Amino acid sequence: MADPSRRRGKVTHLTLREMKRRGERIAMLTAYDASFARLCDQAGVDVLLVGDSLGMVIQGMDNTLSVTMDQMIYHCQAVARGVAAASGRAMIVADMPFLSYQASREEAVRNAGRLVKEGHAEAVKLEGGAEWADLARRLSRLGVPVMGHIGLTPQSVHTLGGFRVQGRGEEQSRQLLDDARALEEAGCFAIVLEAIPKELAAEITAALTIPTLGIGAGPDCDGQVLVLYDLLGMNEEFRPRFVKRYENLAVRVRSAVGNYIDEVRTGQFPGPEHSFSRDSAAASGAGVRAAAGGGEADLPIEDAGVGCVPRCPIVPIRPIQPARAG
Repeated sequence: MADPSRRRGKVTHLTLREMKRRGERIAMLTAYDASFARLCDQAGVDVLLVGDSLGMVIQGMDNTLSVTMDQMIYHCQAVARGVAAASGRAMIVADMPFLSYQASREEAVRNAGRLVKEGHAEAVKLEGGAEWADLARRLSRLGVPVMGHIGLTPQSVHTLGGFRVQGRGEEQSRQLLDDARALEEAGCFAIVLEAIPKELAAEITAALTIPTLGIGAGPDCDGQVLVLYDLLGMNEEFRPRFVKRYENLAVRVRSAVGNYIDEVRTGQFPGPEHSFSRDSAAASGAGVRAAAGGGEADLPIEDAGVGCVPRCPIVPIRPIQPARAG
């Protein structure tokens, strides 16, 4: 487990460059809500990616193509609140969803700005190679850090003919290396390498001064990224080669829910300890017992949220008015 005592200050794109220079591996995970974002930040993760993978993981879609800008902003806001409620250290990167940047450069700039201004993202991620270098350069000059993404690009699933490993042939390998160099030259601060041969990933990583983050790209990248729900084993049917399961929460969640159902039906829950009485201390304003971060705390009843989970640790982020179109 990561040692919390080794945590340092806020992670930025400069931090990631320095980590590559020192040979220190970068840990990135996806996050889509405040609860998981808080836990990941507390554990010491370096980067949280609010991925358009939420279309598959959260919404149950077959691919990422239906995810909208408004949905991305909503989930970015939630993740930002979760990070703020923890250490605030993790860097938040947001995916630019399908057709949010492909139609025109003006629309791309506007949508990237929305993710930063409304969603509180600290960088955006673009799928694609050298063809998007000009956009990456423009966004970087405007103050929006850009992470690249090459190899298997899920938004191009129909063009690629499915979710397939990329870069096995010599010509495609050379193109991916050229893409990586073009994105670096355009100002990208890091590049995700997805589903490419480990030898090619090692070659690209050695050729760049910016960090590479691999997913299904072998051990020689400067860091790794996984979908949090895959790491936790939330979907037993999804078993890609590149995922390592560090937990099997599907079994544990079903077991916990099953126990709850049994206790409700047999009358075991709620017990006296879960109920209020006219004669209880809570009735006189002494407070209720509320779980907080795995422990317990006395809270005034007005500070207890649903299920007596306190609302107070969640740090509100000041809303920012959306940019006006045009």
